[in-house]
Order: sequence, then structure tokens, then C-alpha cells
Amino acid sequence: MNDNNNMDLASGISAFESKNFTQALKLLAPLADAGEPEAEYRMAIMYQNGLGVLRNDLKAFSAMKNAATRGHPLAQHGLGFMYMDGECVEQNGAKAVEWFGKAAEQGLVGSKTTLAMMYREGTLVEKDEALAERLLKEAGF
Repeated sequence: MNDNNNMDLASGISAFESKNFTQALKLLAPLADAGEPEAEYRMAIMYQNGLGVLRNDLKAFSAMKNAATRGHPLAQHGLGFMYMDGECVEQNGAKAVEWFGKAAEQGLVGSKTTLAMMYREGTLVEKDEALAERLLKEAGF
């Protein structure tokens, strides 16, 4: 990524964080289209929640999956929730576990605890108390 793109990404993130979604869209959309994972992740959130754009489940899912596939841990976590909750995509426990697992491997404690809760409660997976306890212990609980 060149210096202008780095500046646009930083400015786009700043606009997103300050809830200036119109400016964030202007700066992040071209970067997301070019395959920049952080921009894709933020665009996914905007489309998923109708922030500065019309809510669009298909675009939200596509952007989140693209960023997740490129190794963005928060996008992997977000994609896990999409599959777990059936938001923007059909509910799928195996895919939720897969994406939470990828995010957990990258150090996201929230993904590990979410997996633990899924196994403890039997949410979209077969209940497995021992696995739930192991995951919670690994997460530091």
C-alpha cells in the first residue's frame, strides 16, 4: 500500500471512530474495493448496521468474509457472529466455530470465550463441558 493509501486508511479509520460515516465511506470504500482488510472490515460494519449507507446484508457479509479470509482477526470474530446469529447469512454452527477458532488462534480472547459458551450451552454445537472449561482456562478464566 502506498503512502496516500496509508493516509486514507488512517483518515478513514479516524472518521469511522468519530462516527463521521459519510467521510469514512468516501475514504474506506476504494481501499476495501482494492482488498485492504481493515477497510473491508469497517465497511462490513457500516453495511451491517446502516452507518452512512443503506443497510445491505449481502455487502456486509461479503466485506466481512473478504477481510476474514485475508486474516483480519476482528473480521474473523465478526464473521463467526454472523454465522452464529444468522445475521447477514444463514445460521451455521460449524462455520461459526471455524471463524471463532481462527480469531482465537490469533489471540482474540473474546473468540475463545464465545466458543467456550457455545460448547457450554450447546449453542449450534454438541454440548461439551470439558472443552468449554479448557477454552475458558486458555482464555484466562
